Amino acid sequence: MNRLFPLFFKLNGRRCLVVGAGKIGESKIASLLNTGAELHVVAPQATDRVKMWARNGQLRWSKRKFREADLSGRFLVIAATSSRKLHERIFRLAQRQKIMCNVVDVPELCDFYYPAVVQRGALQIAVSTGGESPALAQRLRKELESEFGPEYEQWLAQLGKERVKIRAGEAPGPELNKRLHLMASKAAFQKFLRRRKRRRD
Repeated sequence: MNRLFPLFFKLNGRRCLVVGAGKIGESKIASLLNTGAELHVVAPQATDRVKMWARNGQLRWSKRKFREADLSGRFLVIAATSSRKLHERIFRLAQRQKIMCNVVDVPELCDFYYPAVVQRGALQIAVSTGGESPALAQRLRKELESEFGPEYEQWLAQLGKERVKIRAGEAPGPELNKRLHLMASKAAFQKFLRRRKRRRD
């Protein structure tokens, strides 16, 4: 089996397509909403949330069945319907046009997999089992959520601001790298938590 290449895509301004707007499609659409992607959803029916997103201008919803022309100029497509036949057709067409495709819950019809993600502000921790056991990925995500609590969002935002200031005033080199690593150390995080607690008290 080929090893997967882990990466995080910048989708801002890229044209993405989701076919299907039921409960499963809704979750895939939700994961794309805040990426800045130009999002097009094709489905005869949609959940209330998807309809709301369309009304708010967060996506474009075409209330109809999928057409081959829907793939034109797309960067990626996600298929989330109840039709295996349609999924196979979408994957085949996407392969022909060199468009990245994910067919929900069908690993053999995927160019990429959705990882289980822990999100804490700009911090994202993604777990993938390469489609072998999504249940294990979900369990590990829950464990990571306990280990990396909401406080990491505020700490990371602080680290980002301090990093910009330090890099603006110091030349690149071993000393700068050492300082940045100390800022991100476990000891520094514990110190941050103590200061945070004192402010609350």
